[in-house]
Amino acid sequence: MQKPEMPAEGAPQSQRVARSLALYRQAEALIPGRTQLISRRSSRFAHGNSPIYASRAKGSRFIDVDENEYLDWVNAVGAIILGHADDAVDSAVKAQIDRGSIFTLNSALEIELAEALNEYIPSAEMARYTKGGGEANAVAARIARGATGRDLMLFSGYHGWHDWYQSANYLVDPESGEFPFAGIEPIGVPPALAGSALPFVWGDLKNLRDLLQAHQGEVAGIMLEPMRSQLPPHGYLEGVKALAKAHGAVLIFDEVSCGFRPRIGGVQAFLGVTPDMTVLAKAMSNGYPMGAVVGARAVMAPASRMFISSSYWSDNLGLAASLTTLRELDRRNSAQRFEEIGDALRQRLNQALAEAGLAGACRGMFWELALHFDLPDESLRPIANTLFIQEMARRGIHCNVSFKATLAHSAADIELTGRCATEAFACIKAGLDSGDLPQLLESDLTQEPFRRLVR
Repeated sequence: MQKPEMPAEGAPQSQRVARSLALYRQAEALIPGRTQLISRRSSRFAHGNSPIYASRAKGSRFIDVDENEYLDWVNAVGAIILGHADDAVDSAVKAQIDRGSIFTLNSALEIELAEALNEYIPSAEMARYTKGGGEANAVAARIARGATGRDLMLFSGYHGWHDWYQSANYLVDPESGEFPFAGIEPIGVPPALAGSALPFVWGDLKNLRDLLQAHQGEVAGIMLEPMRSQLPPHGYLEGVKALAKAHGAVLIFDEVSCGFRPRIGGVQAFLGVTPDMTVLAKAMSNGYPMGAVVGARAVMAPASRMFISSSYWSDNLGLAASLTTLRELDRRNSAQRFEEIGDALRQRLNQALAEAGLAGACRGMFWELALHFDLPDESLRPIANTLFIQEMARRGIHCNVSFKATLAHSAADIELTGRCATEAFACIKAGLDSGDLPQLLESDLTQEPFRRLVR
């Protein structure tokens, strides 16, 4: 991608992203909430400074509608894994378009992808497809309930927007006493569903055991994100699996966010714990709409009698993109490369913190790194985080305080990120030392759309 002309250094940020801001104002009158995905709202970054709309992307970079180029560490909230507009995947999709994007009849690609998923995902023996992670989780819940003849779902993690899951927000989280998904109200979700899905505390086997005993014989499925940025406590997932088996519940790993980067087979392959069912989406197709529910034959086969059906679940483009993505991850030795990229980025960001004299650390697993600043007052954290995002945006780096790499990220990208981070960290350090940290902000404070249950 050829780098475009950048605005002069020191130009007001609102001028740098003027068209983004204008489009965002236009969207307010046309799109409820302005965006289709909460995580794409401008409030998630440094509003007034971060770009909001992109015009094109390639590899590890994108160009916004104001013709500014950015190194991307968000990567479509994890949907891009090989790199933006990957040649191999895009070529496969373009070739499939010429053959037909969707048929009146079924496509043999459905069988080919199911066989590939069986090869790579430890829990997979049969597969059903969707176009996104939220609906894939809803399908998994439907299958678990249908296969067991029970109604109650227990969960820990973020599993989408559908009623079965959001109904839990009529209850309270067992750990915090707040809504399980702080910041989200269950508007439009029937209150009659309250109690049909209950949250449990990730990492706490006793909490799960108590729930299972309190609802003996009622639990259809136990759904959880097996991990995100930190390893689960020793023996925890094994304990969850044993409890599920003992209580006749279907164990479901939601690997929509954590899948494919640790290993092609996901966290379950990385940690060696195989669930009964797995939910997949995001990275499986490198940016083309695709999701899947895979699982053991005994659990999946009863779905043949359940009404789970949609025209575009048989779309050929997502199937072709997924097949090519899986093969390319394998061909490019993705597990080793992601570990190398993640370890190098962690080391460089920790070096940048030391160079700037700012207390903190880059933590997390190699595929899900995050910055944590050691601050004298916890109330300063939103300010420090927003200032970091703002200063990185000023330097052409698009990120939160977290980083999700693709295979397109290079050593040069990591070095550039480190140099820019050193300057951003130095700005935070100066603000802390002078007591003027809030005055350095040119942006609205970044807002987390909801609190996740899994760390």
